[in-house]
Amino acid sequence: MTALPRFTAHNGFSLPALGFGTYALNGDAGADAVATAIGAGYRLIDSAFNYENEGSVGRGVAAAGVDRSELIVTTKLPGRHHARLKARASIEESRSRLGLDATDLHLIHWPNPSQDEYVQAWEALVEAQQRGVVRQIGVSNFLPEHLERIERETGVRPVVNQIEVHPYFPQDEQLAYHREHGILTEAWSPLGRAKELIEERVITEIAAAHGISPAQTVLAWHVARETVAIPKAASLEHQQSNLAAGAVDLDAAEVEAITALGRADGRLFDGDPATHEES
Repeated sequence: MTALPRFTAHNGFSLPALGFGTYALNGDAGADAVATAIGAGYRLIDSAFNYENEGSVGRGVAAAGVDRSELIVTTKLPGRHHARLKARASIEESRSRLGLDATDLHLIHWPNPSQDEYVQAWEALVEAQQRGVVRQIGVSNFLPEHLERIERETGVRPVVNQIEVHPYFPQDEQLAYHREHGILTEAWSPLGRAKELIEERVITEIAAAHGISPAQTVLAWHVARETVAIPKAASLEHQQSNLAAGAVDLDAAEVEAITALGRADGRLFDGDPATHEES
């Protein structure tokens, strides 16, 4: 198994450099994929209430037979459950669906700023952590203004912010903000527009120089920038290939060349956290 680097948050909590994404992995096939991924060496598993697969993820975790202390199972609170009492019930429901004594990392999925209830959602997570329902708490798709507000109003800083990061949308400023404040960055859709991206000349040339695949090159770029990539892979072959990228060292010039692929319109969809609303 690949020995992955680990990145550490302001409170000492750490994450492996690569995790396993489960979006669209549902039912028995999803449970099998999770179990296989854990067997391959993944120790960070990412899910969400809105993926409608927490039950399958929990079954996969149980079937893998790995000591729970080795795993970090993540889920996310949906936008329609931000109000305090709804948030409390949703957090507990996720734990039940996963079949775990506690969720290891629980995130707010989107801030939904026009709804303006994300502070209530954060307060519910803080309280759940105090009760032992969750172990670590964080957010997803939060801008610095959202991060500053929840810390100002509760005194508690998230350990993680999971955001869109890939070579077409490298997010240099947001990553710098996270580093300054000891917040770990997780990258969702880390391969971006994969079909287009892996054909980029700079990607294929760096891949050839290292004897690796273009997808591994992009994942190695994430590791070099200390972002925790969480790619999805249903097959064991792809799971192992993604993990192997954690052992690839790119030099600063290679990292810079890939980052230079960034575009003003690099987002995968109209997912600006300042305006996007998730149900």
